[in-house]
Amino acid sequence: MKNAVLIINEFLNNNKFNEIHQWLVDAGKRYDINLMIYTNAQIMVSLGQSNDNKNPILEKIKPEFVLFWDKDIRLAAHLEITGYRVFNSSNGINVCDDKSLTHMLLQNAGIPMPKTIIAPMTYDGIGYTNYDFITQVTDNLGFPMILKECFGSFGKQVYFIKNKEELIGKMKEIGTKPMLFQEFIKSSFARDIRLNVVGDKVVASMYRYSDTGDFRANITNGGKMKKYTPTKEQEEIAVRCCKILGLDFAGVDIMFGEREEPIICEVNSNAHFKNIYDCTGVNVADFMMEYIIDNL
Repeated sequence: MKNAVLIINEFLNNNKFNEIHQWLVDAGKRYDINLMIYTNAQIMVSLGQSNDNKNPILEKIKPEFVLFWDKDIRLAAHLEITGYRVFNSSNGINVCDDKSLTHMLLQNAGIPMPKTIIAPMTYDGIGYTNYDFITQVTDNLGFPMILKECFGSFGKQVYFIKNKEELIGKMKEIGTKPMLFQEFIKSSFARDIRLNVVGDKVVASMYRYSDTGDFRANITNGGKMKKYTPTKEQEEIAVRCCKILGLDFAGVDIMFGEREEPIICEVNSNAHFKNIYDCTGVNVADFMMEYIIDNL
């Protein structure tokens, strides 16, 4: 049996996350992998030590690989530097965690996505001393538009904006956090698809929709789901996104254009797969373990 380590966050402790962690451990057992759980407070970045700065716990375990199920990219990068094979890579996790980086890389590769404008950076204690730049945003995107915090999950930091006053008010609430402005894709109101990609293929997919009036289709926000068979074009663009972003596996969210053409909404490096299992019966964790073994 191969030894491996699953890195999770010490301070993100609830049943929703713990269930996913256990699914990964159980999937490991089915593939003869002893996947041991450690948190980012147990395996920390320690510099200036002996033995090439490798962690003493990991040196005893000698894991075949590290499955990194967190966003502590400094730790992930440190593990890579000290010689461990990490799935997903620190760079892949980083560009997915920051939606502005995701969209910049996809734009440069010609991936269809909503028209997006990244808010200028400001500093804590200063904030936006004027909002003159908003004119550029509204002239390009119009209303309604979507305002997103660059760091966020489960659709919680995404806002539907109807007018300039509402936009400035929400920006003041967000403060100095990085954010972006995005074209509202009316044809995909309250509906999208989630494709789980592992390696070069889509292993599970579902259609998500909301009938509550919410513009978001996220299940966490009250959306519903049903089985979905993606088109070849949707599959190809989902796999291509993962290649561009350097991901071994991910959940790719795709919206529908006016002619039902795929438009990328976002890419999630550590996509939860409980909902898609409930919808399709496909256990994405098994595909992940098979992929990792094949790529070690």
